Amino acid sequence: MASNEPDGNEPDLILHNGKIATNDPAQPFVSALAIRNGLIQLAGAEAEVLALRGPRTQVVDLQQRTVIPGLNDSHLHLIRGGLNYNMELRWDGIPSLALALQMLKEQAQRTPPGQWVRVVGGWSEFQFAERRLPTLDELNAAAPDTPVFVLHLYCQAMLNKAALRAVGYTRDTPDPAGGMIERDKAGHPTGLLVAKPNAMILYSTLAKGPKPPVEHQINSTRHFLRELNRLGVTSCIDAGGGFQNYPEDYQVVDDLHRHNQLTVRIAYNLFTQKPKEEKQDFARWMKMTAPGAGSDFYRTNGAGEMLVFSAADFEDFLEPRPDLPEVMEAELKDVVTLLAQNKWPFRLHATYDESINRFLNVLEEIDREVPLHGLGWFFDHAETISDRNIERVKKLGGGIAVQHRMAFQGEYFVERYGAQAAERTPPIRRMLEMGIPVGAGTDATRVASYNPFASLYWLVSGKTCGGLALYPEKNRLSREEALQLYTVGSAGFSGEAHKKGRLTAGQFADLAVLSADYFSIPEAELKALESVLTVVGGKVVYAAKEYAPLDPPAIPVLPEWSPIARFGGYGAPLVHSHACAAHPPQHAAVHSHLHAGHHHHDGLGGCMCWAF
Repeated sequence: MASNEPDGNEPDLILHNGKIATNDPAQPFVSALAIRNGLIQLAGAEAEVLALRGPRTQVVDLQQRTVIPGLNDSHLHLIRGGLNYNMELRWDGIPSLALALQMLKEQAQRTPPGQWVRVVGGWSEFQFAERRLPTLDELNAAAPDTPVFVLHLYCQAMLNKAALRAVGYTRDTPDPAGGMIERDKAGHPTGLLVAKPNAMILYSTLAKGPKPPVEHQINSTRHFLRELNRLGVTSCIDAGGGFQNYPEDYQVVDDLHRHNQLTVRIAYNLFTQKPKEEKQDFARWMKMTAPGAGSDFYRTNGAGEMLVFSAADFEDFLEPRPDLPEVMEAELKDVVTLLAQNKWPFRLHATYDESINRFLNVLEEIDREVPLHGLGWFFDHAETISDRNIERVKKLGGGIAVQHRMAFQGEYFVERYGAQAAERTPPIRRMLEMGIPVGAGTDATRVASYNPFASLYWLVSGKTCGGLALYPEKNRLSREEALQLYTVGSAGFSGEAHKKGRLTAGQFADLAVLSADYFSIPEAELKALESVLTVVGGKVVYAAKEYAPLDPPAIPVLPEWSPIARFGGYGAPLVHSHACAAHPPQHAAVHSHLHAGHHHHDGLGGCMCWAF
């Protein structure tokens, strides 16, 4: 149809001259897209799409870049992570412990009295050239006066002396239930907190830190959203989290939604906070909201990933598998029956096959009274699930959301259970062969990194952050399969596969134009990918390199001393996608460390430090 016809059918935006992956089996790649009213109007050949152009159409030449549907993280703690993003020094993607400690030292010097330096997840010692954790002596030397809290996965936290003083832990402080405060020979805390058998000591200690004011939480969430957009993320399912109460801790994201400032679509699950009162939590929330309530940008998805505390099979491969209490079955049945009766989808944290077996016994019992088919329920993680239990999940109409936690913990798993047991952790290929729904994600921000390309690399290569090959070829995915799980697969877990995950007519115009070709670059370079142009609902939310003029106005960082203001996010202290000369002077000390290592040249004259 001609663009000047009176019905005004002209596109708002046309992208052309690209390699556009549609996720449509009938037309896997096209060269051009027309976007109108936030939706894909036409995906097709150059000539037919450009023929729709009108006087108000914005036309963007992709210059043969690769475009993928916007990435959808099916297990992300975005709402909680966003509140504190600006307060955290991110070690995600940092190549050496020496550099990480230098960053810590610099940030401690910039942090005002009374505030902490927090390193909260997303890293593994195996990513470091030194292949080890920092010592407490090193933390104290880097920050003698500023409290430092360093979270290592969900197995331990390291506090310097200033942090021990700040939280008030002394020789008289008893070990909390489920955790241990390491002590020296005189009984004084050393600074090491150990999760045995659960992470409550880590959660509760972190919660003692200064809480940013609401204005800063709003600013912080906006920066986290932008960081996700930089990495091609346009949607997620938020999995709730400890110390994330509903509705109190959702006020910031509610505010951003009201002001049209969300740049990642969020479907959120509600995570119970009160042991032995879980059913009351869900009953109360059922009076406040319902699955699907909200908008296409922000909506309730269901319950979980914590349904009852007795069913939490906490994963810490440094420790033996925990035995769940005998009361678990009765408590889980009580809550899931309530959810099923009210048609609430649910997700359940499930690491070990032994736990999954007991969960399935409960679900099968419930299913005989209240059918679970069509409810949209799924397990999270499922690293050691057996073929038999995959079959049982399928019969109950469930799915499995997988994340790259093993990229951070694979070495620990191999040490405890052996290389052969690690070959199918989780058995993704078998899940797909058996035809159950599978979605991909990260479980960021406290264990794994939020970088989706690190997760896609793990799915394709089967390797940990430290380079350990975990999976044989039969349990690895092609790049096309991995992308499907991160788009269409994830969309199914929020009941939205009919409107997101593909770049086809009528679907949301959510997409990422990539810095290099996902489908052809060497495998090792997948984890260095990022977006140079991210579009959500037909609007540009992030732009860099040749598209920089399209980038929305910069958002100042609050507080000014924030680690994000100085170092950035993933792969910090990079200034992402800029030529080396563009690094501002304050990055010079740390940037010189990176230049002593690897570089990645983007082919456009820029030089990006390769922080992997």
